[in-house]
Amino acid sequence: MRLINKVAIVTGAGAGIGAATAELFVNEGAKVVVADYNADAVGEVVGRIGEDAIGCTVDVRNSAQVKAMIDLAVNTFGGLDIIVNNAGRGSLGTVETMDENDWDDIIAVNLKGVYLCSKYAIPALRARGGGSIVNTASNIVQFAIKDRAAYVAAKGGVAALTRAMALDHSADNIRVNSVAPGVIWSNYYNNMLTQVPDPDAFVNGLKARAPMGRYGEPRDIANAILYLASEESAFATGTMLTVDGGAAAW
Repeated sequence: MRLINKVAIVTGAGAGIGAATAELFVNEGAKVVVADYNADAVGEVVGRIGEDAIGCTVDVRNSAQVKAMIDLAVNTFGGLDIIVNNAGRGSLGTVETMDENDWDDIIAVNLKGVYLCSKYAIPALRARGGGSIVNTASNIVQFAIKDRAAYVAAKGGVAALTRAMALDHSADNIRVNSVAPGVIWSNYYNNMLTQVPDPDAFVNGLKARAPMGRYGEPRDIANAILYLASEESAFATGTMLTVDGGAAAW
């Protein structure tokens, strides 16, 4: 029970990595706010996890909604020890082909959302004597991929922001780290299948990105997030843990 008596918020917890992380955290003893833009998905995840989780429908681009999410955790469970900034979305496009509104939205969800959630979580973490922030970056910040310009830029910003926050808040006993997933099958890739001309070739291409010859599962990343959130990583801050089947080694 590595998170006994801890209170956590997981954003983007309606599916995929976020849902797996919320469930794992509860299994490890935490009280968890399951936060997502999709209210139906929140309800399904909370119903599956049980009474140690509560749901929160939130748009991480909206400061008032983010603040309300933090207040919900504090008022319901008595404080906040961990926040996992996992909410994100992606879209195809180069800087030439991508619509400006789509660019703004990708940056807002993936990067501004980390800023807002951290901004309002830090006072609550400080009030508990410290805590842990874990941001979901991506292994693509180490090498980039084609036709994902906004997503690559946003996740690169998440990795850099993680390091900046780690320096700024180490005196508060707040550790800030990121996890860098490779290809993890989730709704993100289900949506991508509707945008590509040859879905089978797309899936085979995803598998071929890693020396292990497969894509990962949400639980693979949830385990890494648990390590960064728990006291097992007590001497780690400002770091990025890559979990990608060896893709970044190529």
